[in-house]
Amino acid sequence: MTDLGLYRHLDQMAPWNDRLQVLEVIGVSDEAPDVKTFTFRSDNQTWFRYKPGQFLTLELPTPDGPLMRTYTLSSSPSRPFSIAVTVKAQAGSIGTRWMFDHLVPGSHVKAYGPAGDFSLHSHPAAKYLFISAGSGVTPMMSMLRWLNDCAPWTDVGFVNCARRAEEIIFRKELELLGGHMPGLSLGFMIEERSSREGWYGHMGRIDAIRLPLLAPDFREREIFCCGPDPFMRAVRGMLDAAGFDMTKYHQESFAAPVMEEIPAPFASPVEDGIAAPVEAVTPIRFSLSEVDAGCVAGQTVLQTARSSGVRIPAACEFGLCGTCKVKKVSGEVEMSHNGGILDHEIDDGFILACCSKPLSALEIEV
Repeated sequence: MTDLGLYRHLDQMAPWNDRLQVLEVIGVSDEAPDVKTFTFRSDNQTWFRYKPGQFLTLELPTPDGPLMRTYTLSSSPSRPFSIAVTVKAQAGSIGTRWMFDHLVPGSHVKAYGPAGDFSLHSHPAAKYLFISAGSGVTPMMSMLRWLNDCAPWTDVGFVNCARRAEEIIFRKELELLGGHMPGLSLGFMIEERSSREGWYGHMGRIDAIRLPLLAPDFREREIFCCGPDPFMRAVRGMLDAAGFDMTKYHQESFAAPVMEEIPAPFASPVEDGIAAPVEAVTPIRFSLSEVDAGCVAGQTVLQTARSSGVRIPAACEFGLCGTCKVKKVSGEVEMSHNGGILDHEIDDGFILACCSKPLSALEIEV
């Protein structure tokens, strides 16, 4: 029986922030084969403030230790009392399979976020085109749900690609929205037919011929793209070749760039019989853990913390997700991030441990 005493008005609740949150699972639903939506509420009755299209990081308590996984929010901030992620379990998935097997209503997980700049609110326009494949539809769904609630007359082209018809995530809801939003144009494309469901729509893969059929005026639109990396590379190349203004193209990806090899701590190689000098070491004080450590030249704050037994949660480890955000009490760092931290947070002394290298002695609040 629902406890209606839990209800509080929005102005009686504090918004969630980008620090650690504990979430309670309140719903699990099937969306497509090997695809589920997990809906959460806050354990401490906060409301959720974020931009449609942003993501968060879940800390999954697996038997082998905490596992950090980043997922885009499929819910809309126009409905702020709960949030949801829609996830697809691939053959080699570890975190997502664990969620499928263990998360049920009443379960609790820790979360970090929200983060990310892949949102129509960051790139306002008169007309949009959302292009997605597979589970890349989730940020598009978040943005479309927000538009349906707050600006249903918006001109939106929505193109989604899947392998088979039954694998189109959110298909029924999208078709329902297509009848409610006068400015919404839907285009589905599948690669192969199946015996489970009939299909009379577009088939094949999106290319320079099919894109104008699905969105004839694509050159006039702000385009958002999300899906597997090969899919996004193909879309980007197609648009570039068509003369599209690529400043109006935005894509979401959690793929890490190629990282340089970091020298091992305190390495002292021997060359021509002469020992090379030991790398310079910069002192780092992890104040809350009461640990003093030395950071070898070329190492990040996160690497030093790990080698010293200090736990800093991290997921992407290339400055995108913001999970490893920590407070720098003193000292200077060189930080090369990919959007996982905001300017005002940097002004307040926060850094991303995964992509920050000390320029002087540091004190870190962790």
